[in-house]
Amino acid sequence: MSAIHEVAKRAGVAPITVSRVVNNNGYVSGETRGRVEVAIRELNYIPNALGASLRSKQTKTLALVLPHITDKFFGAIAQGAEDAANRLGYHIILGNTDGSETKLEDYLLFLAKKQVDGFIFVPTSQHIPKFFLKHKIPFVTLDREAIEDQVDSVRADSVGGAFQLTKHLLELGHRHIAVITGPEDHSTAYDRAAGAIQAFKEAGLGDQPQIYWGNHSRAAGYEYTKQALATVPRPTAIFAATDGLLIGTILALREANLRIPEDMSVVAFDDVPYSPLVDPFFTVAIQPTYEMGRQAVELLVARLAKEGPDEFRDIILPVEVIVRNSTSVPAEI
Repeated sequence: MSAIHEVAKRAGVAPITVSRVVNNNGYVSGETRGRVEVAIRELNYIPNALGASLRSKQTKTLALVLPHITDKFFGAIAQGAEDAANRLGYHIILGNTDGSETKLEDYLLFLAKKQVDGFIFVPTSQHIPKFFLKHKIPFVTLDREAIEDQVDSVRADSVGGAFQLTKHLLELGHRHIAVITGPEDHSTAYDRAAGAIQAFKEAGLGDQPQIYWGNHSRAAGYEYTKQALATVPRPTAIFAATDGLLIGTILALREANLRIPEDMSVVAFDDVPYSPLVDPFFTVAIQPTYEMGRQAVELLVARLAKEGPDEFRDIILPVEVIVRNSTSVPAEI
């Protein structure tokens, strides 16, 4: 059964109706159109002719789809991508998903129909939408490690950065460290926890950091910091895996009347907004966000020009750990 017939069967319509919805010609009622669009999304359907056109006709346009375009992390990635694209004669179409897997797939399907030459996006999980692989649409992923083999990706060294931050805390004498990170099925969140665990192992310590899995929000940072403070023994240091989590951690520590670093040492990935104005000035691992965007575009354009490496690449860029004044030797509890 052809793909268009599968969509028609799922939606309970004739194949010609699916064709009308896909090509946006001829009358289709709103209710029927909705059923067809749901079936298209569920089956990851993309017309064969469109997949071929994406591989053969260049529009000099790239799609960049990010979870939160107002976040300074992704804003810097977008700037690096746009600068590289302009230098190479391409334009960027920007999409925002708010971290929603449904919105991501909707955007990718919509932009594929607009015949952009290739895609750069942040997966919401470690899996790549099947229609990308099926139709061999050129793409590069950002900030995630994909499970699939045939994927180009550009990301920062989350394991290495977390290892260095945790090693810094261990060298100060901390042994009870809480690590507050994102969802366990996000490779960046998992890697930051893994880097912290690796630092404990290499230090020859039998203990392990206490890992709190959640999301990247301020609310999660606040809630898990409160949980960590209620444990026995209480941690003497907290590693917040994102700047959003860090803000929540700061709020929870202030509420508990705990000073940084006198009562609690704190480290994090990425700076909070206006970090030079925040007291204390936090010890952080800085990711090369601009460089991530730049290299993603350059790799994608090389693929489009058939000049890329034969093997698929997982580019891992080093992070920079900056020690400031949010850490000290452990306070006596």
